[in-house]
Amino acid sequence: MVIAMRTIEWDQDSRSVKMIDQTLLPQEYRVIKCNNLALLCEAIRSLRVRGAPALAAAGGFGIALAAELSSANTMEKLLKDLQIAANTLKATRPTAVNLGWGVERVMGAVSHAYDVAGIRDIATSEAMRLADEDVLINKKLGEYGASLLDDGDTVLTHCNAGRMACVDWGTALGVIRSAVEDGKEINVIACETRPLNQGGRITTWELMQDNIPVKLISDSMSGHVMYKGMVDKVIVGADRITEDAVFNKVGTYTHAILAEEHKIPFYVAAPVSTFDFKNWEENVEIEQRDADELRFVGDVQIAPLDVEVYNPAFDATPMEFVKAIITENGIFRPPFLLDEVRT
Repeated sequence: MVIAMRTIEWDQDSRSVKMIDQTLLPQEYRVIKCNNLALLCEAIRSLRVRGAPALAAAGGFGIALAAELSSANTMEKLLKDLQIAANTLKATRPTAVNLGWGVERVMGAVSHAYDVAGIRDIATSEAMRLADEDVLINKKLGEYGASLLDDGDTVLTHCNAGRMACVDWGTALGVIRSAVEDGKEINVIACETRPLNQGGRITTWELMQDNIPVKLISDSMSGHVMYKGMVDKVIVGADRITEDAVFNKVGTYTHAILAEEHKIPFYVAAPVSTFDFKNWEENVEIEQRDADELRFVGDVQIAPLDVEVYNPAFDATPMEFVKAIITENGIFRPPFLLDEVRT
């Protein structure tokens, strides 16, 4: 199967947001349309669309969708409707900073409109521009990151930071794709990423689409494969990067510590939009997921229904374990001065 579209895009004919439903992969490839804000918010919460850059596009398209559907006939009323939509979108996944960034970018653009029609036109065009830029940004990020990989490397990654986490190409997997495009032979070890198995379901599927060799392991096996000398580099994406920590899918911190112990470089690949220049780890709200994600696998119960569950979506990896951060503006190494990343 060849991926026939971007992960998420604006459908001009139906004036709706079109996306690949990632909850169905790899069993089924289905494209769905969200023609109202409630459907889009449900898609974000349920991880039909997920991944920091893809959420930025979802946020931007959400404002475009809200502008399209609003019955307001004055600028004041329409902007008020859009602010309500913005708050609703940002609340769906509080840890992922790109979602709010995408929302605010389009909100900032529409503030320069002169009339109601202008607000709607600008919202759509700015959201589409944001999505187009994401592809270019990830390609640039991939070009920089490819220089960190050697021919013959085996790279361990966690969760999914590929094209399904972006509009296209990917961040961590984008680095791998760019290295392969440069003629390097790269093998990948993908951690399953419990409890929703984004690594097993999506990362392996993506890489197999591109004929990039990939081996699936359980999350608890990463220390074993590092100890056995099976891993040369670790590359992950990020959902938020503060002055002192990288927030990514829970389990990332464990891989970072193991990589440090085994003297394996641990890299983070993320666009500048993922950086939170205002906050520190202690100020960031970690999203808590539904307890049934751990009590069930699909429809099969695997734990007592009344067992207490702790199910954070993300963890924080201190900067001391990060050997480099790969962005579209270049590769940054410790000591990390986030202001340098902006330019």
